[in-house]
Amino acid sequence: MQSLKMLVRIALVVAASFARAGDPAPAVGDEVARGRYLVTTSGCHDCHTPMKLGANGPEWDMSRALSGHPEDAPALPPANLPPGYMAAIGGTFTSFSGPWGTSFTRNLTPDKETGLGDWTVEEFIATMKTGRERGKGRPVLPPMPWTMIGQLTDNDLKDVFAYLQSLPPVKNRVPAPVDPTER
Repeated sequence: MQSLKMLVRIALVVAASFARAGDPAPAVGDEVARGRYLVTTSGCHDCHTPMKLGANGPEWDMSRALSGHPEDAPALPPANLPPGYMAAIGGTFTSFSGPWGTSFTRNLTPDKETGLGDWTVEEFIATMKTGRERGKGRPVLPPMPWTMIGQLTDNDLKDVFAYLQSLPPVKNRVPAPVDPTER
């Protein structure tokens, strides 16, 4: 668990480096702009935007920004990890396999069928605060840092949700997680 926390901290530092230095946080009252700022600096793209191979190595595929694990991506096989390793990561950086099974990052766009389009802001906040889908469903799986994101204020989470709802919907049906006993 300590290694996972360190990995999350590193991801946040990397994500923050993508925000332009010196840009102040948007003022309270501009919910979508503040939500965009929070999504950018909290590293949401690191897992929820698929990576592709660019001229200089892996880069986010912004045509699928925050759409989660691509439904057409190859399945990540169950991890057979050597001692000391915690997880395997799929080629798009959107699937993870470890002792919890295999998890796939969720589509955060407002697509009504495959994303967060039919979610309420209350369900989103409950998910981030409880680590359960819509606050009462299945557990949110690693590497999602819901315990950290859940420390944001309700107003911050409302702003994040407002930004996510402002995105163009991307139809992308993410696979269900695979329990470690089903491997």
